[in-house]
Amino acid sequence: MKSREEFQTPLDDTAYQNEILQYVSRTFALTIPQLPEPLCTVVANAYLLCRIADTIEDDKSMSAEQKKEYSELFIAVVKGAETADTFAENLFPLLSPTATVAEHDLIANTAPVIRLTHGFNERQRSALERCVKIMADGMVRYQDAETLDGVADQNDMDQYCYYVAGVVGELLTELFCDHSPEIDAHRNEMMKLGVSFGQGLQMTNILKDIWEDHERGACWLPRNVFEKHGVDIPHKKPGKMGEGFNDALIELLGIAHAHVHNALRYTLMIPAKEKGLRKFCLWALGMSVLTLLKIRQHPDFTDGREVKITRRSVKITIFLTSLFVGQNWILKGLFKFAGRRLPMAKLTLDT
Repeated sequence: MKSREEFQTPLDDTAYQNEILQYVSRTFALTIPQLPEPLCTVVANAYLLCRIADTIEDDKSMSAEQKKEYSELFIAVVKGAETADTFAENLFPLLSPTATVAEHDLIANTAPVIRLTHGFNERQRSALERCVKIMADGMVRYQDAETLDGVADQNDMDQYCYYVAGVVGELLTELFCDHSPEIDAHRNEMMKLGVSFGQGLQMTNILKDIWEDHERGACWLPRNVFEKHGVDIPHKKPGKMGEGFNDALIELLGIAHAHVHNALRYTLMIPAKEKGLRKFCLWALGMSVLTLLKIRQHPDFTDGREVKITRRSVKITIFLTSLFVGQNWILKGLFKFAGRRLPMAKLTLDT
């Protein structure tokens, strides 16, 4: 692994942000460029800030105390109370060799990312600061929960999903509202739906990554749901689970699908003329529904790659949602058809 000094200092902050995004997230590198400027730059920056917070939390070498220390330091950096250079200089040597080259690069170049952050308007900066603080504090809170025991119940899973994804839904809503007065007029309802949007995508990832998480000693599944079906979560093993495990999994698919349905409601509240914003949302939702469907068809999968959607499915999703991006009734029909074999739970949004 290269030293921090070997990662070249970028000449242009925006160019660096656009380049590193390609390496830290294929999905967001695909969807974020659909947004109009300057919103595209702000959302890309938001993703990288969240990725830095996530890199700290996921590190295999740092102690819980060090993670807490650097999470708090990063919050201060985003607020402008501490310097990004000092943060990067101190954190970089502590990163685990298992962190990717892109993650090392991102930490080494925290400064250009933060310079962009500090150049945004007051509403954007406030939204970014709030998101990073809630996410980082929440991740620290759930450090001890990263075991094979799972989380206690669905409420606990909801809370975890809020810290790592629901708050991002709130952030995106605030940024969308700043971009468009028409969206801002529906801010309160979209804030609630935005949290559900984030949870739908996060639950999709949790369900897809059950066995990868299990292998590294983590589990975010609600114990009580599986206990109800006679499954002892800590002792689950890939390829050796029965109908009870599948039934519990299908129950969670219904909850995830309901959140994705709320996310579609959210997306259709965005004015049809805002095609870039709609594409940004629709592409992610389409891929989420298809992933949930693959899990429903193969609940006994033993590796996340078995339920990963194909490139062809991604292309079809992009083509169809882009073709009908402004047609609400057709989009509703497409998502209803795609999710016709999925269960749908009843959800009540927090007021």
